[in-house]
Amino acid sequence: MLQARAMKAAVIVFPGSNCDRDCKVAIERSAGARVEMVWHQETALPDDLDLIVLPGGFSYGDYLRCGAMAAQSPVMKEVVKAADAGMAVVGICNGFQVLCEAGLLPGALLRNEKLKYICKPVELEIVNSQTRFTAEFGEQREAVMTVGNGEGNFFADEETLDRLEGEGQVVFRYKDNPNGSARDIAGIVNAKGNVLGLMPHPDRAFDADLGSEDGAILFRSVFASA
Repeated sequence: MLQARAMKAAVIVFPGSNCDRDCKVAIERSAGARVEMVWHQETALPDDLDLIVLPGGFSYGDYLRCGAMAAQSPVMKEVVKAADAGMAVVGICNGFQVLCEAGLLPGALLRNEKLKYICKPVELEIVNSQTRFTAEFGEQREAVMTVGNGEGNFFADEETLDRLEGEGQVVFRYKDNPNGSARDIAGIVNAKGNVLGLMPHPDRAFDADLGSEDGAILFRSVFASA
């Protein structure tokens, strides 16, 4: 009798990442998947992956633009290649910034509107529950996660914003916008639907003791669709 293959994820670790271990624990506890930590200088990814996560933190100290230097790390060539082949990729907070800098997602993350670092739980509207990252939410239309950023203000030109809205690529929207993001956008997917970037942290919302278990639903959704 064939044994089912265990689900597997990779968390990319950049110099300055500080949520990499959070992501590892969140994925293990939420979905029971195996997680490998991958240093940014690697030139190959582990075999048989179902998910790649770019975690939050301050890669390269957020010098230049947030995520700009991390996007040039050797491993990112393999991340882009995997994303182009259809693998699920999630960029959280600084990881979202890296995805934009790498061209995997449109737009950019600017300084918060009031130029202050913000760290607090936020209520989100689940705008598109039909993605591979949100399918397990079912009829649930709201989620609670935590933001922790100084540059979480999503920006794109009006044409791009219209396209994101029109093609169902806006996945999460702030109910009370904390940072000035255009159209209250908190998270988006690429046109193929396999790359998600979001500023709120699902890795800080995977257990009731953390105030919310909604992040766990996101991680379970990814593996359920694998």
